[in-house]
Amino acid sequence: MVNSSSSPILSQLASIFHPMSDLHRTTRYTLAYLVEDIRHGRIGLPDIQRPFVWGAAKVRDLFDSMYRGYPVGTLLFWETGAEAGIRQIDDDIGDVPQLAIVDGQQRLTSLYAVLTGREVMTKSYRRQRITIAFSPQDERFEVSNPAIRNNAEFIPDIAALWASYRSTVRQFLARLSESRAVELTEEERDELDARLDRVRDLRNFSFQVIEITDRAAEEQVAEIFVRTNSKGVTLNQGDFILTLMSVYWDKGRHQLEAFCRSAVEVGGSGPSARNHFIQPSPTHMLRAAVGLAFRRGRLSTVYNILRGKDLDTGHFSAERRMQQFDVLKRAQDDVLDLTNWHEYLKCLTRAGFRSSRMISSQNAIIYTYILWLIGRIDMGLDLSSLQRLIARWFFMSHTTGRYTNSPETQIERDLARISSAASDGQQFCDLLDSIVDAEFTNDYWQITLPNHLDGSSAKSPQLCAYWAALILLDAESLLGRQRVQSLFDPVITSPRSLERHHLFPKAYLATLGITDRKRVNAIANMAFVDWPDNLSIGSDPPEDYWPRMVPHLSPLRLKSQTYHHALPVGWEQLDYPEFIEKRRLLIARVIKDGFQSIDDGIDTNKQDVLDLLTAGESQTLEFKSTARYSLKGQRADKAMEHVIVKTVCGFLNADGGTLLIGVDDEGKVLGLEADFSTLGRKRDNDGFELFLRQRLDSDLSIATARVVTIRFETIRGHEICMVSVSSSGKPVFSKPMQGGNQPSEFWVRTGNATNQMHGYAQLEYIKEHWG
Repeated sequence: MVNSSSSPILSQLASIFHPMSDLHRTTRYTLAYLVEDIRHGRIGLPDIQRPFVWGAAKVRDLFDSMYRGYPVGTLLFWETGAEAGIRQIDDDIGDVPQLAIVDGQQRLTSLYAVLTGREVMTKSYRRQRITIAFSPQDERFEVSNPAIRNNAEFIPDIAALWASYRSTVRQFLARLSESRAVELTEEERDELDARLDRVRDLRNFSFQVIEITDRAAEEQVAEIFVRTNSKGVTLNQGDFILTLMSVYWDKGRHQLEAFCRSAVEVGGSGPSARNHFIQPSPTHMLRAAVGLAFRRGRLSTVYNILRGKDLDTGHFSAERRMQQFDVLKRAQDDVLDLTNWHEYLKCLTRAGFRSSRMISSQNAIIYTYILWLIGRIDMGLDLSSLQRLIARWFFMSHTTGRYTNSPETQIERDLARISSAASDGQQFCDLLDSIVDAEFTNDYWQITLPNHLDGSSAKSPQLCAYWAALILLDAESLLGRQRVQSLFDPVITSPRSLERHHLFPKAYLATLGITDRKRVNAIANMAFVDWPDNLSIGSDPPEDYWPRMVPHLSPLRLKSQTYHHALPVGWEQLDYPEFIEKRRLLIARVIKDGFQSIDDGIDTNKQDVLDLLTAGESQTLEFKSTARYSLKGQRADKAMEHVIVKTVCGFLNADGGTLLIGVDDEGKVLGLEADFSTLGRKRDNDGFELFLRQRLDSDLSIATARVVTIRFETIRGHEICMVSVSSSGKPVFSKPMQGGNQPSEFWVRTGNATNQMHGYAQLEYIKEHWG
């Protein structure tokens, strides 16, 4: 034990808590001891496959500091209070560690990975071995690379010094002598050997460790962390819960991280959490899980619940802890379900939002997801009703900044109201609608919202709401024909000519003495304008350039664009302050109209095709590149036709859905040209529909005229086929691809896949689905 008077850190801690020994103790661990404790699970180093945020150069510097005897910081551990041998919740994972790492995870990961040769996962989720080299002649550590590995002056991997010291040194000295073409002297050999032995002896390097006892509350742990962390980093409640999960349910934390990793990985195969709205963190998804599981928004409360604390008596119970983790497990399964996730994101599309460019509050996405899950899982609402409800809620909460200031407090209030006032789906819908209506009053639209638009932020919630409204109202760019929604399509890069431009040009405002950036770049001075070719406005005032711009527009289109882009009557004649004030009022009106259009009752299966492309594949949506042409084989292929048949069959036997043909798995529009080339004489959509209808009627056990509709849309210059499928009133079977006497097949849409059912499973499904 180290005396506190000799340690500035411990002196600080002594000023916080008394008696000190009740909350922490100080000890020293050698590196070898730390590695062994990690290896045997006593110290809970999180999964080595989690993102490692240190660069290899920083790992090199850590070894260099240890070699030279420099301080490398204090490690901070926290006793879990678990008895030896207690298993984690998923007992295939292992025992509960006795010490959790609060501070020092990156240092220990570095040391453990280098000494044991284990790979780490980079921030971009790529596997990588950290290999550190050492040159004993100049006592220099380097990150190993091909040049260093070919340089006889280096031990290319210092891990070899711990694995087989003598043979490694002999090989190094022999290689060095050969490279110099002269035998090393005995004195040189002894000096190099001594320096290599000093590297090997780093296994005895002593680390100062503060062990916080299990009697310390999380607030005290956080305070100790802040006082001992030189960077002043503050722990949050999400950190504590994730640490708690690492201790008692590491598989659950791994699931959160795997979900978030799939949201950023590019080129992965199979369903994933990838989307155009948010790159979620484990803490994001944890918030959704605890909101669904415990109807709580404050993670501090949830932390105590998961520790097994009785909030009334203050007593802790291992049995209660296990029960609460079981509740969290069930909720997390629903949160991370990819069908739930992507069906929810359709609500954002329904609300007019298309990409992260339009999102100013990630909290609004995550907290609204909690409400979607409650409506779907606990209240049993159908997807169509839920989509309208949640789209309205998201539009309101994002526009008003509901979850921007004190977000935990606000979601806690919302969840409390739901728990006390909504016991079924109808009450849930009525409650959320009433809250939305209470926020969006006439005063809000006419006074509050215009005032919030008095700014110049390039991404304010109210500006994003205006963009969403333009998309909902299918607005064109000003003076052009391109739809505003295409400007926010994440798979399209729009030309710079269609970015937001000043209606009162900067150069013109400068002639009026208006140069303040906030006034010049006011939200109400910006619009998506498609300037006609060969027309330049320069420093011209609107009253000069506007008459030159509009002659090519018909009166009807000019009226529509004037409304959508909120241009006051005779706006070009107004002075700048009056124009800004009037346009803010008109923008607010457009936002209101866009919001009200959400209630138009658009059915999921009849949404605008662009919305479906943005939403991505799900339980009710499938993309197929072709219907009968094999892109790989470059020829017509019956197997492709069978895939279409089984997909339609799967939708019929589940909840219905939409099949888009001519679209690849990533939502890229390919068109039907390849399929048209296989149709013989009638190579158009009429011929394609005839082929498709005949194939479905021939291979399915029911006539499809009443349950399957087929239409065509031209998207991004390519024609695609949209097949809308209703849920069947009875089981539907398909012919096997081989034909002959093979038994009929029974397909069901499950999640993002169409699966075949056999035997008992098929009988049970039919019994449960149709009764």
